[in-house]
Amino acid sequence: MQEISRAAHLCTDMQNIFAKGGLWETPWMERVLPTIDAIVSRYPERTIFTRFITPQRAEDRPGQWQHYFRRWERATRQHLRGDELDLVPAMARYVPPAIVVDKPFYSAFAQSGLYDLLVGKGVGTIVVSGAETDVCVLATVLGAVDLGFRIVIVEDALCSSSDEGHDALMTMYRTRLHEQIAVMEAEQLFELWRPE
Repeated sequence: MQEISRAAHLCTDMQNIFAKGGLWETPWMERVLPTIDAIVSRYPERTIFTRFITPQRAEDRPGQWQHYFRRWERATRQHLRGDELDLVPAMARYVPPAIVVDKPFYSAFAQSGLYDLLVGKGVGTIVVSGAETDVCVLATVLGAVDLGFRIVIVEDALCSSSDEGHDALMTMYRTRLHEQIAVMEAEQLFELWRPE
């Protein structure tokens, strides 16, 4: 495995809405939070947090998103309490120097400015952690592959609501996309990525 350099840590959607007691609670989040914290604490100035920002009203999104947010009307900003879209406190304490990028869709690259930010920082490798393995992380990883980035997925720093979905994605990354995506545990990441 080659060393990791010119990298950014992209931590996806570690928000209160996905935490314990949140509307879209992701049960694994508490389990992976210490690992993600270990990554962020080593590379705070190289970390970018994304936040999935829901629309004010369902009608504010195009096409099938309107159907989705009618089903999840409670998740629209007109119904959420003020802190539900915020980062969980364990992650928020790293901002700054870590950066927050808001995104309106699953992929962190859709209408967010993330690509320009990464290119401006000279990033060639994206180290991925966060929630959820088989939704926002998946969309973000495939977008990053399309844009030519090298991807490092930190398996023990991902969480999902679905064991089956998580396991299927890990298998796909290892067998179908292994030339563009490396999957590793945090300890291996720390051996390969020295703080820059």
